[in-house]
Amino acid sequence: MTQHTNEVYTLRLLSIPTDTPITHLFKHYASKPWSILLDSAEAKHTSGQFDIFVADPVATLVVNGDTCEVHRTASQTKTLKGDPFKVLGSLLDDYLPKALKNVSHESPDLPFKAGALGYFGYDLGRQFEVLPNISEQAYHAADMAIGIYTWSIIKDCKSGQFYLFSLNDFPSPKAIELENLNIENAIEQDQLYFSLNTPWQSNMTTQEYLTKFDAIQGYLNAGDCYQVNLAQRFSAKYSGSTWQAYLALRKANQAPFSAYINLAETSILSISPERFLSVKDNAVETKPIKGTRPRCQDVEEDKLQIKHLEESEKDRAENLMIVDLLRNDLSKSCEDHSIKVPKLFAIETFEAVHHLVSTVEAKLKPEFDALDLLRGAFPGGSITGAPKIRAMQIIDELEPQRRNIYCGSIGYISYNGDMDTSICIRTLLCENQYIYCWAGGGIVVDSNGADEYQESLDKVSKILPVLERLGKTQ
Repeated sequence: MTQHTNEVYTLRLLSIPTDTPITHLFKHYASKPWSILLDSAEAKHTSGQFDIFVADPVATLVVNGDTCEVHRTASQTKTLKGDPFKVLGSLLDDYLPKALKNVSHESPDLPFKAGALGYFGYDLGRQFEVLPNISEQAYHAADMAIGIYTWSIIKDCKSGQFYLFSLNDFPSPKAIELENLNIENAIEQDQLYFSLNTPWQSNMTTQEYLTKFDAIQGYLNAGDCYQVNLAQRFSAKYSGSTWQAYLALRKANQAPFSAYINLAETSILSISPERFLSVKDNAVETKPIKGTRPRCQDVEEDKLQIKHLEESEKDRAENLMIVDLLRNDLSKSCEDHSIKVPKLFAIETFEAVHHLVSTVEAKLKPEFDALDLLRGAFPGGSITGAPKIRAMQIIDELEPQRRNIYCGSIGYISYNGDMDTSICIRTLLCENQYIYCWAGGGIVVDSNGADEYQESLDKVSKILPVLERLGKTQ
């Protein structure tokens, strides 16, 4: 074991075999409230270099509506009103030593060591925009749940090396304990049982979906908007370990922005392929997904699906609308003339589908930080439509329940101002022995209702059946 120590923090290189998956360590923490894993799921993807997990936050911020609850270790919960991003910024300033601000990017250059980590639910957008209150609030999970973490374990998937970062003024796991964990047998298998107790059920029939599709077409043809994302929600009763469910989904999907979040009464299982916003040294990147084709077992048919996606004028136009929306959102916090689109309509292939993905880059203005950027672009335009606010109003009118975590974001804001966040597609919410999963897509004027409905099913083809089979194979 080697380590770097100064007056503020310690960074240790752990003596753990390089072929050890991050899940073999995290499973020792998976049942603890406020334990979070950001997981590249061993995906062979450019965005999948690092895995990160944290536990034991020194403070937490839970937001419901306009109420922010701040809980600090060994003190009472404080209730505040106001901008949740400003409250989060104050928490970061309170807990992270000022000396950290001056720490340069030493070698190795790791993405997150200490800071804020958690989720920002889709409905957090109601704090910044005027939206109707038509859809049902059906969940216990908060609109936003963020912890302040003073230690982290990071795996560099390229080298296979594990690192333990800790701030010296706070407790953290001992390196020797992590290295000596009985990786294979720490949790008995019967504790990891998971089973669905009822079949999956959608919150809308096929005909109801098509009726809502027609309503969107009416708005589009009236010039009310250009694109609207419509999603259906699947639900089932379950019993057992949500961590076991996550492991099965992780293996089946290998998505680069996978995540597992365990809170006191809620678990979130995300196998997202999509980056929302990243900031590194004030350089900003977003990678919107718009355009989908299902995978095929036959190699030639699979290649044909890619060709059809590449040549689809509809999908390219849909993607371009969201690229323009995001360029506008980034302009609120980024320097003039820094916003560029180095990749337009690139094909990225995942286990269940092929996607059309574009890349937008920019540079933050000196007077703005990552939280300003997130506030100005939230929620991500790729899962709302355009123009964003009108599309969100239509979504609230047509979808029976609120989205909660779906189409929100999971990620971190590091002590040095860097940030990385995902879009919470292919993301499941578990609470009160119910599991919820959503699937949707962008609808434009030349969309076909039956095709859009089928696309939503394609997107969960490696999720719903995987969990159906899981209880039967254990």
